[in-house]
Amino acid sequence: MRIAIASVSREEPAEISPRPGRARFYLLYDETGGFLEVIANPFSRGGGGAGFGVAKMLADKGVEIVVGGQFGENMEGALRERGLKYYEMTGNVRDGLRRVIEQAGREDVRDKGGVTSI
Repeated sequence: MRIAIASVSREEPAEISPRPGRARFYLLYDETGGFLEVIANPFSRGGGGAGFGVAKMLADKGVEIVVGGQFGENMEGALRERGLKYYEMTGNVRDGLRRVIEQAGREDVRDKGGVTSI
């Protein structure tokens, strides 16, 4: 399982980005919280369609769970279309990761495609 967290910076102490489609970076982790990589979001600036582009980019990277502040309607649809689960939350990246891992342990992560606030 890969987890992508929308971040305002490439460092873990950073805050979760309030706008996932326009987040500057995505930090990727495995299911145990092990850091995998940082992805600079090419859709952080520019015209419309950021949510669709980000959903495709993350799905192509094998991500199964996406974390961000508040997902727009279009991004929600694009994530659901690709079978990605997503969580809305605020706080810092490390705390968000911990909450997602705890939540995933309590539910069947195959049940994808819905927003959860934790």
